[in-house]
Amino acid sequence: QVQLVESGGGLVQAGGSLRLSCAASGSIFSIGAMGWYRQAPGKQRELVASITSGYSTNYADSVKGRLTISRDDAKNTVYLQMNSLKPEDTALYYCHMFVANRRQTNDYWGQGTQVTVSS
Repeated sequence: QVQLVESGGGLVQAGGSLRLSCAASGSIFSIGAMGWYRQAPGKQRELVASITSGYSTNYADSVKGRLTISRDDAKNTVYLQMNSLKPEDTALYYCHMFVANRRQTNDYWGQGTQVTVSS
């Protein structure tokens, strides 16, 4: 079994910064793509940023130039550096990973961490 544990959310003023972390633990042979999603009240969950095992990144248009995804494979961790935050970034943020053990690959979700940006 694999668990993803997120940290780093909180309340910040517009223009401020936060850094989210998500660490995987358990039966891990390798980790493929990692990503961050978010869901605001009354809205669907959307992809914010993703990073492949080859370190290629992809961002939602709304966050380009402000949010940066990175990974540390030695720590089985993905990060989301969030700068120049806006009130519309307020949401519950979830990490997601494709994790392989020696027999199969499954995808896993974190429990979510709240980010609230005040105007």
